[in-house]
Amino acid sequence: MARHTGSSAALAIAGAALSVVLLAGCSLLEPPAPTPSASASSRPTPSDQETSAPVGLRPDLPAADNLPYFDQVNQSVVAANAGAQGRDFIDALVAAGFDKAAMQVTSDQTSLGEPADSVQFAVSFNDECLVGQYGPKSGGYHGAVQPVLGTGGCLIGQTRPIDW
Repeated sequence: MARHTGSSAALAIAGAALSVVLLAGCSLLEPPAPTPSASASSRPTPSDQETSAPVGLRPDLPAADNLPYFDQVNQSVVAANAGAQGRDFIDALVAAGFDKAAMQVTSDQTSLGEPADSVQFAVSFNDECLVGQYGPKSGGYHGAVQPVLGTGGCLIGQTRPIDW
């Protein structure tokens, strides 16, 4: 029985040691609390930059860097007019500084004269395309960067002239 008591005591000590190790290990998983510094408050962090509003058109940067501004312009159109059509988006993009000559837009109506399920509009921008889509069947506004097509344009299919 003495032998059994000794092994029980050894197991109890081993169990206690394991508990201490596990508790110490939990504190190692927690990130250290940030310490304030003068330089940290004066420079924006990447997360600050990601959440900040777009600063405007940046023609010297790639299309992907201008997508947030493109989206902001188009979402403002939708917020102002839930029934926005192609011309509304083109006019807003021109006012925001995008090149009208580099734009394409699809028709607001089907070939049968019915309202289109959605309208697509695009700007050729630094060898890529900023493409937007909006309409009742498209689930709201969507924007994306796409490659330029082999035709040199951004949209597939028939587009309408931007002659206003």
